[in-house]
Amino acid sequence: MKLRTLCGAIFLAMAFILTSCEELSGCKICRQVTYVNGIVEQESRETEYCGAELIAIEATADIVSGNTRIAWECR
Repeated sequence: MKLRTLCGAIFLAMAFILTSCEELSGCKICRQVTYVNGIVEQESRETEYCGAELIAIEATADIVSGNTRIAWECR
């Protein structure tokens, strides 16, 4: 019985430790901005992103088509 309790406690501790890593990456407020000829034409609503979602946004390259550029901006 003690071994089962010990194993359960270790499992719970590992579950908390492994999921807490995502919180260490922080959060930022980001928006998507469309520029035409270097002038802001459209901005999306600012939204807070954290963890894997934030990493994906920051890794996204700007989309350029002719004189239009769409970029993510985070603060």
